[in-house]
Amino acid sequence: MRLDKFLKVSRIIKRRTVAKEIADKGRISINGRVAKSSSDVAIGDTLVIVFGNKTLTVKVAALNELTKKEQAGEMYTVVDESYKESY
Repeated sequence: MRLDKFLKVSRIIKRRTVAKEIADKGRISINGRVAKSSSDVAIGDTLVIVFGNKTLTVKVAALNELTKKEQAGEMYTVVDESYKESY
């Protein structure tokens, strides 16, 4: 499954166009490698996503083409969520 579609279906990022923009700016990595929006995501991959001052690390648990809002959280597990402090 494409990275931008996974981020949208899993509801980590609400819109696919936003997921594409973030990925194409080099702010997402898959297993330690910088990823583009068209990169393939597989079960067991570790994604690191940088949102401004927040860094989210998740592990892919499932790949579903469609999912309901309540089940979206089952597609990944949060490994780490950290914030940078700004002064």
